[in-house]
Amino acid sequence: MGQFGIGQAVTRLEDPRLLRGQGRYVNDINLHGQAHLVYVRSPHAHADIRSIDTSAAAAARGVIGVFTADDLAKAGLGTIPITLKRSRPDGSPMFTKAHRGLAEDRVRHVGDPVVAVVAETLMQARDAAELVTVEYADRPSVTATAQAVNASAAVWDECPDNVCNVFEVGNKAATEAAFAGAAHVVRRTLTVSRVHAQFMEPRGAIGSYDPGEDRYTLHADSQYPHRIREVLARNIFNIPEHRIRVVSENVGGAFGTKGWAYSEHRLVLWLAKKLGRPVKWTCDRIETLLADEHGRDCVSEGELALDAQGQFLALRVRTVSNLGAYVSSDRQLLPTFSNLGSLVGVYRIAAAHVRVTGVFTNTNSIAPYRGAGRPEAIYVIERLVDAAAAELGIDRIDLRRRNLIPPSAMPYKTALTFNYDCGEFAKNLDQALALSGYDEFAARRMEAQKRGKLRGLGIANAIERAGAPGMEYAEIRFEPGGTATLLMGSKDQGQSHATTFTQIACEKLGLDPADIRFIEGDTDKVAYGTGTFGSRSAAIGGSALAAAADKIIATGKKIAAHLLEAGEADIAFAEGRFSIAGTDRGIGLKEVARAAFVHGKLPRDIEPGLFEHGTFTPEAETFPNSCHVCEVEIDPDTGVVRLENYAVVDDVGTVINPLTLKGQVHGGLVQGISQILMEQVVYDPESGQLLTGSFMDYAMPRASDVCNLEVGSNPVPTRRNPLGVKGAGEAGTVGALAAVMNAVLDALAPLGILELEMPVTSERVWRAISKAGPVA
Repeated sequence: MGQFGIGQAVTRLEDPRLLRGQGRYVNDINLHGQAHLVYVRSPHAHADIRSIDTSAAAAARGVIGVFTADDLAKAGLGTIPITLKRSRPDGSPMFTKAHRGLAEDRVRHVGDPVVAVVAETLMQARDAAELVTVEYADRPSVTATAQAVNASAAVWDECPDNVCNVFEVGNKAATEAAFAGAAHVVRRTLTVSRVHAQFMEPRGAIGSYDPGEDRYTLHADSQYPHRIREVLARNIFNIPEHRIRVVSENVGGAFGTKGWAYSEHRLVLWLAKKLGRPVKWTCDRIETLLADEHGRDCVSEGELALDAQGQFLALRVRTVSNLGAYVSSDRQLLPTFSNLGSLVGVYRIAAAHVRVTGVFTNTNSIAPYRGAGRPEAIYVIERLVDAAAAELGIDRIDLRRRNLIPPSAMPYKTALTFNYDCGEFAKNLDQALALSGYDEFAARRMEAQKRGKLRGLGIANAIERAGAPGMEYAEIRFEPGGTATLLMGSKDQGQSHATTFTQIACEKLGLDPADIRFIEGDTDKVAYGTGTFGSRSAAIGGSALAAAADKIIATGKKIAAHLLEAGEADIAFAEGRFSIAGTDRGIGLKEVARAAFVHGKLPRDIEPGLFEHGTFTPEAETFPNSCHVCEVEIDPDTGVVRLENYAVVDDVGTVINPLTLKGQVHGGLVQGISQILMEQVVYDPESGQLLTGSFMDYAMPRASDVCNLEVGSNPVPTRRNPLGVKGAGEAGTVGALAAVMNAVLDALAPLGILELEMPVTSERVWRAISKAGPVA
């Protein structure tokens, strides 16, 4: 409606409050009488626990209790079952073993929690934690993904080869046949590094227990409060869900990593009941890389088969995916298989087969991180396409064009499970090239060469699975005064949900945004919610809200017909007003809402009040897609890579808000760019020690590391939800890894440098240049 409907670039409703410091994050919450929890974590990557002496800590000032795995075992807390069915190479069931919250007889990565110390103040808890004495017997460790299988160090005695499971998808026979008849086969070994989400707000949790109600309350920064409640109630405490309340207010970033399986959630609740007072845990920034799940970390052997004309025939990929030391829930497996369909990209590839081997290492567990397998997949296919173009002497843009899936082929069933419903991939490419100034790139490259610099341009076509089937909930409650409250099951972590969902409500109902209140993140207030992940909120949550709005309109028509003394069939609704068709007589929605609370003004068959809920479950996922064009310049004397230009054209379906969409794309781009240029979790290969435990060693991007990011749009609305939305939360990241690496290698191609591992730090680039010799 007006300036606050779908498609309007309105500024974020959330910003004034957050910029004034009026947000309410988990660490802002302090409950009366709360105690503080601090962990004693393992300094070893792999070691037996010989003994634990907590006597000095227990006697320290302010200490309320010191707890070990024995205490958790006596409490009988449950674990989260693995529901996904997988097998090992010999066909035996997948090996997994959950983490109960504190290490039992052995630690399996640096940072593994061993002892929980609770004290009156945070500083007292920290001081006491230093008094705990743990005797360890060091064991051999393995941290490198490529070396995990059959390494001399077994993370689990019961799994001596370190292979958790093997997953396969595609038609192996058809793929082998296509490769056998191919004129050309391009092969590359491609490593995607391990990273950490590095959200602005480190994780935290506060647990409390009400003995009168026999009920727990958890305050946590989470992406899906209702799912956490379900896991805690069903699997951990074995109690009805109504006996746990989960509250998640402002969340300072999550990116998939703030999941449902963290042991701190159960521990603060258990301790709160045991100690008779609230217990608070706040993850210190120096603790985040020790305590949190990590992302990515896989090595792929990729092969692309082509015919003599450069048509893609088949794709074959063998991936080793690092799961870390523990598989405590399905979350650890999701990145390894759920988005393998993206490996075939936007191309016509008739046959494909993928085999993923999930391995244990002495590292933190892996979990979804912005893209959750999508960026990894696009990185493989787009690197192979560039390699094929170079080896066959075909222009890389022309090679892509001749293999793109055309709009006329839609819907298109790919060789790897995905079924694309719509998309204009060639138009994405054309628009991105134009936006990047591609026609003038040769001149810019020549000018850089005169200055002694190396300039390169990278292209990546990206597509991802988003909004996978699963229910979402929305509710609209009108108050007697005519204003409304939206209650959403999705959970904002910085995506502008209050703005986006208010826009949808304004579009549907014609309300003023000032008349709308927005609520989410509280299981006592919102009836249900699946949560926010996988670029699903606008597509599924927004569609649920639209369904609730349609019910409001339908009920409103009945009330308006009664008030206007007209037939219901004659009532039309538009721009927040009910009117009798063909006349100027009408009544506003706010007036109808007020009347809904006055019993005497309602027909007998209408219940008083105006409250409606909506749910939506799509029949199939959507497929946001894009084209990225990145331009870099490299100083051969120092190896420094500088981003000079970045253009991306996205198809996210219907655009709810162009301004917040651009913000989402910018954030995703920077996370992908920085993984290529600088970010990496690094372990010492000999000791297994974490070498990048703080921002002194884990490099993070600054504004000066990124160029201007040009974002274009080519929306092709989907028919798989009422709004036509495809999703945008992960779009920027999905194509960025491949685009930046392709640009770097294009710049280095004159030196004969064909591959580099990420991140392409100045040292790594300089060493490669020094080894290659002068420019040809």
